[in-house]
Amino acid sequence: MKHELVLVIDFGGQYNQLIARRVRENNVYCEIISYKTDIEEIKAKNPKGIIFTGGPNSAYLEDSPQMAKEIYDAGIPILGICYGIQTMCHTLGGTVRKGTAAEKEYGKTAITYKESRLFEGMTTNSVWMSHTDRIDTVPEGFEIIAYTADCPVAGIQNVEKNLYGVQFHPEVEHSQEGYMIIKNFLYNICGVKGDWTTDSFIKDKVAELKATIGDKKVLCALSGGVDSSVAAVLVHKAIGDNLTCVFVDHGLLRKNEGDDVERIFRNTFDMNLIRVNAEDRFLGKLKGVTEPEAKRKIIGEEFIRVFEEESNKLGKMDFLVQGTIYPDIVESGLGGESATIKSHHNVGGLPEDVDFQIVEPLKELFKDEVRKIGLELGIEDKLIFRHPFPGPGLGIRVIGEVTKEKCDILREADAIYMDELRKAGLYREIWQAFATLPDVKTVGVMGDERTYAYLVGLRAVSSSDGMTSDWYKIPYDVLEKIANRIVNEVDGANRVVYDITSKPPGTIEWE
Repeated sequence: MKHELVLVIDFGGQYNQLIARRVRENNVYCEIISYKTDIEEIKAKNPKGIIFTGGPNSAYLEDSPQMAKEIYDAGIPILGICYGIQTMCHTLGGTVRKGTAAEKEYGKTAITYKESRLFEGMTTNSVWMSHTDRIDTVPEGFEIIAYTADCPVAGIQNVEKNLYGVQFHPEVEHSQEGYMIIKNFLYNICGVKGDWTTDSFIKDKVAELKATIGDKKVLCALSGGVDSSVAAVLVHKAIGDNLTCVFVDHGLLRKNEGDDVERIFRNTFDMNLIRVNAEDRFLGKLKGVTEPEAKRKIIGEEFIRVFEEESNKLGKMDFLVQGTIYPDIVESGLGGESATIKSHHNVGGLPEDVDFQIVEPLKELFKDEVRKIGLELGIEDKLIFRHPFPGPGLGIRVIGEVTKEKCDILREADAIYMDELRKAGLYREIWQAFATLPDVKTVGVMGDERTYAYLVGLRAVSSSDGMTSDWYKIPYDVLEKIANRIVNEVDGANRVVYDITSKPPGTIEWE
């Protein structure tokens, strides 16, 4: 079944994935593409609508990113957000200029809406502004539909051509009822039906996998995390015993994780499962390596090498399943125009001479969509709601060189952290929490003796999909209990710190 499609055209905005996520929340499939994409290619996709993202540029400069003028005459509804409204105005004959210090707007701002299908049903009037430039005059055929005290053009529309724009960011939670603007654009203006659901995804993906794989043999890179687990069950549903799951215990997993993976996939789903104990091999390759990207590449390549070896033992294996999800692809610089934040294990670590064809059944999905699919497939809640865990595992949570001693310290500290979060009823409220081990030792005192041991960092964030996040306010008494237990129970650790950085400007992981 071919689903309705909305395209998010990326001009380098930091919220490009968040916009796409908001579209998906309305049961509409969405993809992020670059503004450099050819107009004919865009038309061939037959989108129901297009959303222009924000971006760091000024629309009136010669080298600023622009869409060809014909996109506005293609009969496709368009919503421009922030830079998106400015490039629309500039291209179609309006006036955009640099604002004065008094005209710049950042943060929550009171707004006045006029009657428009874009604002139907809205009752609040606070939005999130983030702009220096401003629109002075709108193009012919447009009317102003929103304004603030300092921004006379905060929203525009050309009803005849279905072109709309807002100067603020309706996709962020700080904009009250901003989600309604996205919904109104999709349903009132683009005329979507909303056919993107977990049930339809599973049916379509199973059919696609059967057609792609046929009766060939498949290896699955099973890590035991949410993404690879859902990918494994989805492929198993499509091809049954033609799937063999290879679980590589690389010595970089959380405490008891290897045994849990074996139990769930052997007993619950009756899958062909091979467990490879390769701790010494991975730690040997990582010896002396401190640079995060180098560690990612090494771990990714060793994964593939292990699979090739297992494949040789099993006979001809044609496909390799990976749990790559949509943020992995976009954050690796393969989706739109936004800068590469980091390479991902499932995306950037593959050697060029890999013998498998890669199958990535979840590559269109955000994390919360993966969880919904997993529950629909019958995977137990405990696994589905396990906090995200990176492909390189503790290899990037141990900062600097990775050793068995450091991994063991981190495993114990992390297990205590998770145990206390569960006891406090916080685990499911927190989107992601983990301990990290910086390459830092500090002086401490235990009893009458001086200690010189590792610092443990704790991280906890609230988020819907990992694209943006706020640090989670764990109560002080819970933090105190966690810190006391780590210092007293974990040999090699004598100090605990809590990370209170949001994303942006930080990332969730430390490496």
